[in-house]
Formats: sequence, structure tokens, C-alpha cells
Amino acid sequence: MEKQILDQPRIGVLASGPLDSICDVGGVTVGHCTLSEGALQTGVTVVRPHAGDPFLDKVPAAATVLNGFGKSAGLVQVQELGVLETPIALTNTFGVGTVANAQIRGAIAANPEIGRGMPTVNPLVFECNDGYLNDIQALAVRETHYEQALAAAGPRFEQGAVGAGRGMSCFSFKGGIGSASRMAQIQPGLRHTVGALVLANFGRLPNLVVAGRPFGRRLADRMDRGLLGAGENAAVAPEKGSIILLLATDAPLDSRQLRRLSLRAGAGLARTGSVFGHGSGDIALAFSTAYTVPQRAEQPMPAVAMLHESRIDPLFEAAAEAVEQSIISALWRAESVTGRDGHRRASIREAAPEWRQWLADTEFAPNQG
Repeated sequence: MEKQILDQPRIGVLASGPLDSICDVGGVTVGHCTLSEGALQTGVTVVRPHAGDPFLDKVPAAATVLNGFGKSAGLVQVQELGVLETPIALTNTFGVGTVANAQIRGAIAANPEIGRGMPTVNPLVFECNDGYLNDIQALAVRETHYEQALAAAGPRFEQGAVGAGRGMSCFSFKGGIGSASRMAQIQPGLRHTVGALVLANFGRLPNLVVAGRPFGRRLADRMDRGLLGAGENAAVAPEKGSIILLLATDAPLDSRQLRRLSLRAGAGLARTGSVFGHGSGDIALAFSTAYTVPQRAEQPMPAVAMLHESRIDPLFEAAAEAVEQSIISALWRAESVTGRDGHRRASIREAAPEWRQWLADTEFAPNQG
């Protein structure tokens, strides 16, 4: 595990937390359930914002839809009320309804008055289409898979072709789950953490940029010359994937400020070469763990001093860098996978074992091929 963490490009200049993952934001945990058998290459990933009941103790949140070619559940209420009521779930496109039902059942089991004496619960499920590698028509995701991912949630978790990321593709190589964290220096003596987690299933290979270098152009050229294969013709395939971008922070922000933070996930996404294509569902959500909002009206609302607007730029920078690193982590940590009808996505490390040399090559400059 430790070797794998180090064996990937390091993005940016900001310091990371000790785990270099979204779990560097205190209280956040992540769990997976992975389905990997023949044509079934899919799964569920769950992000818990804290160890308690998110229906009773909601966390502030907000989302930005960069391109809306997606089928997520629960975004409308998050935008209206500015809070999360369940853990965040990631899965494939056809698993959204099943996972939402599992979230509802879990919330009712913990709070039997939901939908009766208490309000209904807003499940929150994000999706990407893993149908190239996974037999998505098999509807393989079950409610028990959400429950297993939730039960597995902890501060240390795998990245790459696991959980919801099992069947995902990124820049025509194997994609999936990636995570990172960056420290934001607000002022002397005051730092906050921004953690990111992505479900990466997007990108045209010629557009891939790694640490400012046109990495994808070199790979696409090798493919055009028949020096490697990565599935379908990556050099001409249109952008038709998706990415879900999650940001967590311990900075005290309200939902309006969190919406602004979520938008900056797009800066990190763009740095890797995405243009938010027509067929891509690119959705970012940010939440804060600095305080919770009570479900019950008789409980006092939190009295929290929010971060002043003029001091928010370091969080924006940290968000962009953490997202960029998370996407690179998803690429570099994913193993090669063969799935439906023999479709295969190679690990980018398998296709370009000399990647360190490429990034160190002074002739391989950002403005050159």
C-alpha cells in the first residue's frame, strides 16, 4: 500500500495531510463494496461525513453542476436546503435507485418516525456509466452492497479499480476512485484541510495533462503507431464519460461558500485536460465538518463564526490541487481490468512504464508534443 502511494506523480506545491486523502478531514470515512466476476465489474463507494447519524446531525453542503449529463439523486434538496442527510453514495448509473432505497431503509431503521412524525429523508447518490467494462444491464448492484460499503467505511481505504470505480475508464485507460488532501494556509497560525475524492470516468486521451505535461499526446501517438493498445480508439473517441468530484473541509463555511468551493473542483478537473464535454456528467459537491445542523427544531442552531470571504482563496487553491491529484491517483492506482465481452482497460502504468522519464524529460515541455 505504501509503495503504491509513493509510486505516482506528485501534483502541485501545497502540503498534504498524513493520509493524502479525503479522510485527512477529521471524521470523514470511506468504504467500498467491489463486484468483480466476469462481466460484472462494478460496485458501491460510500463517504460518511461523520460517525454519527447524518439525518439527525446534518452537515452543510452545496453542489455545482459543471455539465449535467447525469442521473444523480438528491441534488435538488441539497441545493435548496444546503445540508446532507445521508452518507454520500457512488455507484453505476443503473444502481442509483437501488442504492437510494438502501439509504432510505437505513435512515428509517435508525429513525422510525421518518415519513411519519418526522420529515422524509433525502438520499444522495451519484453515478457514472461503467457499461464499457461492466454488464450494466444485469442490474447487479443490490441494497446489501451499499450496506457492506457503509459498514466498511474507515479512515484508510483503497483507491483505483475498487468500489464504484471498479468498471470506470479514464482517458481510455483504467480509472476509478482517487483521493488526495491539501493544507490551506489561511493566515499565520490558522490552517484548514481540504480533502477530495473523485469517481473518474471521463476524458479523451490526447487531452490528458499530467503535472502540466501533455502526457496524453505522447500516449495517443504511440497508439496511432500501433505501439500499444488501450481498447477502443482513444484518439478519436468523443468525450462521453463523467466524473463525480467530492470536497470535504474542516473550514467553517456556510452552504453559499461551499457552493463556491465546489465550483473550484472544476479548476482541478480542467488541469488534467477535461473540457466538460457534451456527453460528460461532471458534478461537484463540497461539505464542511466544522459544525452540524440539528434535525429537531427544539435543539439550538450552531453559533459558528464563518470564515471571512476575503480569506477563502487558499481553500480554492487547495481544492483545485487536491482534485487534480485525486484524478492522477485514480489513474495511477487502478489495475488493468477485463470485463463485459472481453472489453479491457489497461492500467496507465502498464501502458507507460517509463512515465517518470517522460515527466522528467526537459524536451517534453508543456507547449510541445
